[in-house]
Amino acid sequence: MDVIFIDGFRGNTVIGICDNELHEPQPIRIDLAAGVPRALACSTDRIGDTIDYGEVRAALRELLQTHRFQLLEAFAEAVSNLLLTRFGAHWLRVAVTKPGKFDDVDGVGVVIERTRAVPDHLPRRTAEVLHLLGTGLVPHPRTD
Repeated sequence: MDVIFIDGFRGNTVIGICDNELHEPQPIRIDLAAGVPRALACSTDRIGDTIDYGEVRAALRELLQTHRFQLLEAFAEAVSNLLLTRFGAHWLRVAVTKPGKFDDVDGVGVVIERTRAVPDHLPRRTAEVLHLLGTGLVPHPRTD
């Protein structure tokens, strides 16, 4: 599994459940790691064969401007869906942090992990192999 990551993406957005969070944008930090079974770009050296960090960054900026979530969990799920569907990640870890939310902590937040669902129409063995690849494991040959 190749893991492509963005560490320390910073932006401002309106998010929260407290009245003082719902009127002005506040800073958040996003760290993400997106796994692909094997990046074709390792062989081709072409940006079109991998996840483009610049496109992910632009999509995150757009999401910060357009979302209407109150909870970091829901926002992190939207980031996850974006990477799994639009950018083709097979596995994803997203951390969303509100730095300085409280005076006595550096930040509060959530970390989620998601794996791309295996379509129901695939044969059982194919689904098993895709699941193993998504978790970074290599399947052993069948003996039956």
